[in-house]
Amino acid sequence: MKILFYGINFAPELTGIGKYTGEMAQWFEEQGHEVRVITAPPYYPAWKVSEGYKNAYITEQWQGVTVYRTPLWVPAQPSGVKRLVHLASFALSSLPTLFKQWSWKPDVIWTVEPALMCAPATVAFAKMNGAKSWLHVQDYEVNAAFDMGLIKAKWLRGFVESCERWLIRCFDRVSSISGQMLKLARSKGIDEQNIISFPNWVDISAIQPLKGVSPYRKELQISEDKIVALYSGNMGGKQGLEILAEAAKIISDEKNDNIQFVFCGNGAGRADLEQACTGLSNVIFIDLQPLERLSELLGLADIHLLPQRADAADLVMPSKLTGMLASGKSVIATATSDTELGSVILNDAQCGLIVEPENGQALAHALVELSQDSEQRKILGSNGRHYAENSLSKDKILKKFETDLLNLISQ
Repeated sequence: MKILFYGINFAPELTGIGKYTGEMAQWFEEQGHEVRVITAPPYYPAWKVSEGYKNAYITEQWQGVTVYRTPLWVPAQPSGVKRLVHLASFALSSLPTLFKQWSWKPDVIWTVEPALMCAPATVAFAKMNGAKSWLHVQDYEVNAAFDMGLIKAKWLRGFVESCERWLIRCFDRVSSISGQMLKLARSKGIDEQNIISFPNWVDISAIQPLKGVSPYRKELQISEDKIVALYSGNMGGKQGLEILAEAAKIISDEKNDNIQFVFCGNGAGRADLEQACTGLSNVIFIDLQPLERLSELLGLADIHLLPQRADAADLVMPSKLTGMLASGKSVIATATSDTELGSVILNDAQCGLIVEPENGQALAHALVELSQDSEQRKILGSNGRHYAENSLSKDKILKKFETDLLNLISQ
């Protein structure tokens, strides 16, 4: 099978879509399929092109996969309009590279939302070239852009959403990562037979519960009696990171000295978070860590923190959750019980607690409560690991996806 992956994010980006697409391309290459990727130079989540890469047309080999990188405009401070221009720049610059694949004749073209701006070219190329088209929705970027205020022009919403509904119905298959996001796909008029569940996965062999103390404790000079509350991942707008600073300040003011916050990541929201934490001795910031140390990093946590804004509920599903579960540590998420995230935490994985989104007092209270109950943390962490092993295994999920692809191209 010839598979063309087409999207703005790819390895060696360490978070989100780039990480998953890289792992997926490598897995299919290892199964003996022919894989090509059209993408941009790595820039996320720092919003600048990574050291060692040029913002230019480049072809490289990565883990046996042919990767075509095309230039794009990367804003230093991404706002709503700047994000649109950023996405459009990749959609336009990648067109020549896409149509250079004409003679290769891929069996299927897989693209991901975001960025939906690549979708028109994907559909057009597939229909003209005889390939099948597949859209994977990681985030509903149109809904999120309006609901979260990234695009202020409300009068545009009806027109943009109508265009989106028409466009995604042109794909042969549409997949997404959670039940609620699949439900939203149905509401956009996609035929049930064309909707596929394709959840995020985790490499349970690479991320495992640590047998001893994480080396990060010594490196960060955190004593063993401290309870570490860890946030690790992109620091952007969808996460609602303000609540972390608020909870840290409340706990500091209440003299709960046994909780140490560690915030690991990069992104457009980091500077504001650092500013909000000024003067707090119970907060440590570190940059995103190398992928090979991810298990050690996640094992540093006694409690994982998973904030999410209320207006992002069920439009995105935090990809970082899978690693948290695999680490065998407890989780506190900001979500309500009627959302997909809340349901996974409380019912499916039974791995942690949920608190009201954007309520720092509630988060602080839950943290103090869980920090004082080591037995509950152990049970919740064990539940999460068990769920990861049984439901989120990379091989299981990608084998099913491979079967779905083969069924599609045989039609």
